[in-house]
Amino acid sequence: MLKLIKAQVASLTGTAIDFLTTIVSVEFFHLWYVTANIAGNVLGGIANFTLGRIWVFQARGEKVHLQAFKYILVWIGNIALNTSGVYAFTHYLSLSYIYSKVIVSIVVGIGWNYFLQKYFVFK
Repeated sequence: MLKLIKAQVASLTGTAIDFLTTIVSVEFFHLWYVTANIAGNVLGGIANFTLGRIWVFQARGEKVHLQAFKYILVWIGNIALNTSGVYAFTHYLSLSYIYSKVIVSIVVGIGWNYFLQKYFVFK
């Protein structure tokens, strides 16, 4: 249970970095929300990987390049799911990109990221 709580704290930290990057990129740098979403996902992913490896799963024993490779495989799926979900909710349902990002992030974070990180990346 403690590992799940730590994973959620790490996820929220990565999500905060992701959202901040996305919103700043759209509102201040006027990037397209899809491009901004990808940039946010990448920066949030780097933070989440670091926290997951060191703090949540305490998986420093395995070679970092192997973990990073597995994490990147999972994160490619994460970025694809997040980006397509944000696009679909924003474009087809006319939701704000921020609301779209919240909905999709919750679903993908719980349904994809946590389980793959626990059982594949940092096992």
